[in-house]
Amino acid sequence: MQTYRVPFTGYQTSRLVFGCMRLPREYADARLPIHAALEAGIDFFDHADIYGGGNCETVFGNVWADGVKREDIVLQSKCGIRPGRYDYSFEHIMASVDGSLSRLKTDYLDILLLHRPDLLMEPDEVGEAFDALQAAGKVRYFGVSNFTPALLDMLSPALTQTLVANQIQLSLSHYDAFDSYLVKGYGEDRTPTRGEGIIEYAMTHGICLQAYGPLGGGGMMRDTDSALGAKLTELAGELDASREAVALAWLLRHPVGIMPVLGSMNPERIAGAAKATDIELTREQWYELYLAARGQRLP
Repeated sequence: MQTYRVPFTGYQTSRLVFGCMRLPREYADARLPIHAALEAGIDFFDHADIYGGGNCETVFGNVWADGVKREDIVLQSKCGIRPGRYDYSFEHIMASVDGSLSRLKTDYLDILLLHRPDLLMEPDEVGEAFDALQAAGKVRYFGVSNFTPALLDMLSPALTQTLVANQIQLSLSHYDAFDSYLVKGYGEDRTPTRGEGIIEYAMTHGICLQAYGPLGGGGMMRDTDSALGAKLTELAGELDASREAVALAWLLRHPVGIMPVLGSMNPERIAGAAKATDIELTREQWYELYLAARGQRLP
């Protein structure tokens, strides 16, 4: 497993992250995918306080009884989503972290992400919560999820910490962030295609991009009839790899340094996907997949 130094931290972790949103409700069942990830060399685990109503964190907290050492893995969780609303108040951020720590049976989170933007966010209040959590040793580093560059610019001045990550939806079936690079050609509307400049911002500011849904929620992997499905199958044969590994390698190839967050609970798929870090797609192969996904030529 290829490793990756998470920007602004001292962590050298697996390039792939294991997403715990779909963990089974009982540890006897959850143990299989968790240990499949560990055996594949994945040591970065992504949680959120709302996954399974908190049960996913509770289930994962049993892993220590298997002899897994806390210092050998990176634990990340997220907060800010409540039934019917988002909440970045000081009180909720603090209470959410305390709940995650209790369920995960640990004293600290390596990284805390703000889950989805709170329309009523007060940056100074978020900064106060981050300072309190860091001073108490409950969270070491902080980041965000689903944030635009404008939101990052709004929040960052209120923080004493550097934001280390932005987790966004990104895959061959959700590639809008890549399209933001493109400008239409001669004789056409020359307005840039809609995009928030998320990738460009991450490259400029050194923020780690984590990609959730990197396999399109599984649907992309079940599709073998479309142009993209056919191209994935073709390249998988050429590279002697799984289709999942090829799709992940497409993300890994980009120079921004994307960390895909795997959501599969299937041990065989986890093992196959982990081989993505051994694949170096050529420029031609990367664009072949991009064009197949877009279904249209480049401007």
